[in-house]
This record gives sequence, structure tokens and C-alpha cells, in this order.
Amino acid sequence: MKNIWYSLLVIFILAQPALTQEDKKLLRKGNKEFEKEAFNEAEINYRKALETNPMNDNAVFNLGTSRYKQDNFEEASKDFNRAAEMSKSDKETAEAYYNLGNSLMSQEKYKESVQAYKEALRLKPEDEDARYNLAYANWKLKEQEQNQDQQQDQQQDKQDQEQDQKDQEQNEDQEQQDQQDQQEQKSQDQNQEDQQSKDQPQQQPQMSKEDAERMLQALQNEEKKTLDKINEQKVKTGASKSLEKDW
Repeated sequence: MKNIWYSLLVIFILAQPALTQEDKKLLRKGNKEFEKEAFNEAEINYRKALETNPMNDNAVFNLGTSRYKQDNFEEASKDFNRAAEMSKSDKETAEAYYNLGNSLMSQEKYKESVQAYKEALRLKPEDEDARYNLAYANWKLKEQEQNQDQQQDQQQDKQDQEQDQKDQEQNEDQEQQDQQDQQEQKSQDQNQEDQQSKDQPQQQPQMSKEDAERMLQALQNEEKKTLDKINEQKVKTGASKSLEKDW
């Protein structure tokens, strides 16, 4: 970028005979400080001139220039924008827009600076510096937009990754919860089955036919043995007789 700016210091003063003597004195003092590169002192005098006469477009322009030289680009932009509105000729307005474009460019406000340079060229088409700076501002604007798009893509990718991670963690938590629920349900079902088993009468084990026959045979044998013992006892004792007394 061609960092060229228009000060119009003494020229503006001589072109404005309507200024009051105090305006001229303060503006002249500010110009002298500016020439010595005492930009802060120059700014102070330009502001005092504006306090005396707020409609002094020359003081507004030079105030912007002194602030620009101090790298106070934001305030300089305001001054040059105001100067462009107050200027009384196309030439002065074009120069104010040119300096406005430079101030905006220094703030990396490329889109706004492009508009300022276009306004300068509209009023002063032969200004090659404004044309060069316009091309440079357009190039920087495209570069800025590409970087912004790239940053947005990176930010979106980061958000997507964070969302994927969050979804994965939620899924894992849900799976863990499901497993826990299943385990608890299984435990509850088992407890319920155990309780039902306790409440139901115990079923006797089933006896096979062979076991039943053997048991019956054993009972019959036992009964036979008992009868045999009884009969045997009867034989040994004989039949009982009642004794009668012979009278």
C-alpha cells in the first residue's frame, strides 16, 4: 500500500479568508508543530481551533492527519469522514476520502477502505495512488475473507468433533445404563422366582413303578413275617381252657 496522505496544511489556511484570527493563529501554530513532527502538540492546537470554530473543515482535516501520524487510526477515520462531509470542493473531499481509506486500511477494515478509495477516485479519477491502494485493499479483502472462511470451517470442524465426542460419550453412558438396568431387572426377576419357589408347596419326588413294587413287596414280606410269628406263638402256648371246679 502506498502510505501517502494529504495534509493540506498551509494551503487550507490560505484558502479560507473567512476564518477568524483565533482560528488562523491556532491552525498556524498546529502546522508549525506538525512540521517539527510534534504531532501530539499539533493535535492539541487543531482541537483548540475546532473549539473556537467547530465548522472549520481545515482544522478537522489536519486533526485527522495529526492523529493518523500518531497511529490513532480509529479517531483519524472519524476526522477524515467528517472532513469529507464538510469539504467545499471535490478535490478536498477526494483527499479526505483517500486519507479515510488509509486510516481504515491500517485497521484492517478492508471492505470499508475499498469504499473510501472508490469515493476518492469518483471525485478524482486521475489519482494513481488511490487507484493503487484500491487494488491493494481489494486483494487484502479477498485474503481476509478466505481466512475468515477457513477459520469458520475449522471452527465448524471443531464443533462437529466436539459434538461427535459428546454423542459418543452419551451413547456409552446410555449403554452402561442399559446394562445396569438389565442387570438390576435380572436380579429382580431372580429374586421374584426365588420367592415364588418358597411360597409354592414342595412337590414330593416322583417314585418309579419298580420302586413302588419293591416297596409293596417289602411291606407284604414284613406283614407275612408278622403273621408267621403270631401263628408260631399260638402253636407253642396251645389253646386256652377255662378251669371249672368240680363240686
